Amino acid sequence: MNDSKNHLLIDACFGREVERTPVWIMRQAGRYLPEYRAIRADHDFMTMCKTPELVTEVTLQPVDIIGVDAAIIFSDILVIPEAMGMELQFVKGKGPWFPSPLREAADVNNLRLVNAEEDLKYVMDAVKMLRGELNDRVPLIGFSGAPWTLAAYMVEGGGSKNFKTIKSWRWSRPDLLHTLLRKITDAAVDYINAKIDAGAQVIQIFDSWAGLLDEEGYQEFALDYASEIIARTRRPEVPMIYFAKGAGIWLDRTVECGADVIGLDWTVNIETARQATAGKASLQGNLDPTALYADPKEIRQWTRDMLRAFGGRGHVANLGHGILPDIPVDHARAFVDAVKEESLKLNPTPSI
Repeated sequence: MNDSKNHLLIDACFGREVERTPVWIMRQAGRYLPEYRAIRADHDFMTMCKTPELVTEVTLQPVDIIGVDAAIIFSDILVIPEAMGMELQFVKGKGPWFPSPLREAADVNNLRLVNAEEDLKYVMDAVKMLRGELNDRVPLIGFSGAPWTLAAYMVEGGGSKNFKTIKSWRWSRPDLLHTLLRKITDAAVDYINAKIDAGAQVIQIFDSWAGLLDEEGYQEFALDYASEIIARTRRPEVPMIYFAKGAGIWLDRTVECGADVIGLDWTVNIETARQATAGKASLQGNLDPTALYADPKEIRQWTRDMLRAFGGRGHVANLGHGILPDIPVDHARAFVDAVKEESLKLNPTPSI
């Protein structure tokens, strides 16, 4: 299903000339939208994730309401560990939680192999439904958690202040950690390939906890596995985005992962990023999500500054992490509009 026309986002991911900078927002289908909250009031989170009709409705909301240049499927990175056999709960005020986290080798060995077409069929059904509803208005982004980040949740049981259990495995149980990461990698590869087969046109890999590691640990336990996933899921005209939050200091390593786009969090200096990546990949980001609390006029100015620093070609505009749940919708729309309008002024390129 991926034989669609080129889109602004896809062209920018591949570093092609575009008439303006494309824009989307991480977590754009979510709690800051009243329309999302109205649906969420009647359904628990995992019911929403597992009901293709609800996934489709929620995924389309930001496309229609704030005018982003891509839809990203409403889902969660932790559907992979659940498919591997771990009980997953979402606790109000606490977020995702695994009541029985991985602690011993037997726990890792007992994880199931994943057949994404069967075990995560609800995701594939939603992708197919979304492609039909979108009718190629904008491309559809599919995503996966990276192995290190998924392992962090699976070993800790949820979020953590210091992630001491998974970090201790890095030093005291590296063989067991590699066994776990290998299993997750194989599952993620199957999942991403199934998503592309179903119709996903762009893939983003989220490595939200990459910044927990030291430089060598980042290479060995995070980047090497993400690079393998990218190599094993590579398809023509399906760009791959790798977003390793907190790992901006190692961009010279990250850019070698094979991704078409490197996502930047808001802490990364744009000029430094451009020098470190040396044109080997397009860049995505990276306005601080809290900037959207400001007056829309200031949002426009900071967006203009960001666009100017990135230099136009090979840039996908986004926030440096997910949009926060209490951001006013008008402020999110102001950011999107500013990207569209100001990028035309700063980098006018004839449409071809």
